[in-house]
Amino acid sequence: MNNEETGSSSEQAVGTFSDLPLSPEIREAIEAIGYETPSPIQAEAIPYLAEGRDLLGVAQTGTGKTAAFALPLLSDLDTRAGGPQILCLAPTRELAIQVAEAFETFGQRMKNFRSLSIYGGDEYRRQIKGLREGAHVVVGTPGRMMDHLRKGTLKTDKIKALILDEADEMLSMGFIEDVEWILEQMPEERQTALFSATMPSQIKKLADKYLKDPAEITIRVKATTASNTRQRFIQRRNPEKTDTLIRILEVEDFDAVLVFSRTKNATSEIAESLQGKGYAAEALNGDMAQNLREKTLARVKNRKIDILVATDVAARGLDVDRISHVINYDAPFDVESYIHRIGRTGRAGRQGDAIIFINGRENRILKAIERTVRSKLEKYTFPSTKELNERKIQRLFARLDETLGKDLSDYKEVLEKYLEEKDADPLSIAAAMAFLESGNQPFYLKAVPQPKQRDREWGDKGRRNDGPRGKSRFQSGDLAMQSFRLEVGESHGVGKGDIVGAIANEAGIEPKQMGKIRMFEEHSFIELPESMPKDAFQALRKIWVRGNKLDISKDEGRPMGKRKPRHFKKFGKNKNFKKSSSRD
Repeated sequence: MNNEETGSSSEQAVGTFSDLPLSPEIREAIEAIGYETPSPIQAEAIPYLAEGRDLLGVAQTGTGKTAAFALPLLSDLDTRAGGPQILCLAPTRELAIQVAEAFETFGQRMKNFRSLSIYGGDEYRRQIKGLREGAHVVVGTPGRMMDHLRKGTLKTDKIKALILDEADEMLSMGFIEDVEWILEQMPEERQTALFSATMPSQIKKLADKYLKDPAEITIRVKATTASNTRQRFIQRRNPEKTDTLIRILEVEDFDAVLVFSRTKNATSEIAESLQGKGYAAEALNGDMAQNLREKTLARVKNRKIDILVATDVAARGLDVDRISHVINYDAPFDVESYIHRIGRTGRAGRQGDAIIFINGRENRILKAIERTVRSKLEKYTFPSTKELNERKIQRLFARLDETLGKDLSDYKEVLEKYLEEKDADPLSIAAAMAFLESGNQPFYLKAVPQPKQRDREWGDKGRRNDGPRGKSRFQSGDLAMQSFRLEVGESHGVGKGDIVGAIANEAGIEPKQMGKIRMFEEHSFIELPESMPKDAFQALRKIWVRGNKLDISKDEGRPMGKRKPRHFKKFGKNKNFKKSSSRD
């Protein structure tokens, strides 16, 4: 393979997006999103892809690689022609949805542009409708992509580019043969880009076989976070974020807080919500005139404002030593942005606190951050309601002590007149004024039920010890495993890779957390973590694999059945394509 190779770290100097070969519509979208400086992989990959070169990129999740391939490929897209021009393969439905949404965001200024995500577990009707309406970009998981190709609902005659995203993940989930089958269906004249966090030999062979004279890029992100900054995460759905932010501000003993949001509108909305709760908060975004920005920052330094809500672009160059907390209300697009954000706290030897909100689709960026900073982020836990109310009382007392030392003669005069007219109880008057000052909110906080959260990890699977049927014990992390029965087997055209992929996508259980799979004619057995949450188990009960319901249940020691005299490779594939697959 004749290629040229480049290497980069996140510290390498890069220019701006205006220096890159992108269409005017894409430039407008970038400006609207708030992107200003390309990440290293974007700066290196975009020129190659804009030239039509094949590309082999070694980069972790969180380096900005989605924009690295989406921006140049969209710049060459013809929205007047209906039908898929760009295909992107992703290992999980979570990533497929995320990448499809990114294409929509980047293509927001392109007239009549449409992108579509296709994956197992989702009804065919929506996907077929999107394909018939002429989606220009299709992002999907291998199993569902194969289904549509075999059915003829996904046309390949206009395909210009194919992207393989997180190829090593597709390998570990047993999809590599499916990926090769899909590659064989593509037009000979096409552009291909392959991205992988690692480069195992099978991925290298795949690249050698299907990429033509590719440019090779390797990106290494270096951790530069301060050791005196405590980093925590909290899992919340988007509608819960504002209430959670307010609860955190009630709990944390902060000096000044910098809250990061992705959009200009959101900065104003969040700041207004905080002002309504009595906080000295202001928005800082790109719409502000420079003189107003300078006045706002001066008010923060002079302790007139305690909370700034900003976008990444607006916060560039911000240097305020009193920022004790950085809260990532919206997770950043890449790890480098996260590192820049939290670098605003923990300065001058002070203790800093960084908190990031993560929704279900953002677990990948969390893992990428942890890989980069080389440590696990601590899960945020709230004190009890009793502790919170006690802290609130102490803060009120401290404010009263401070205020009583000030000149209150005007207020005393007004209240004396009120007492003469109303003959009211002074304590009741003081309580009424405190109630008004709090925004007509009750003083004591009520216990808020915590939303059920899936365990992010149950541990890593190690070597199995022999044990009683139905349960086994793994040495690594002392993780207990439970055997589960699946009502799908070899007669249904199901392979081990089908099962692994479906479970990984639907329940968020990584392949490394799965144990042995035993296949039989009409059913199968798989070992999964015994501590699997109930909601994950309920999600598994609804999965369909190759047109058959998984119908998972705990293995209660039923007869094993007869095994066919057949040997399977690890996560092997059944190559019978006659039956359709709804696998992820």
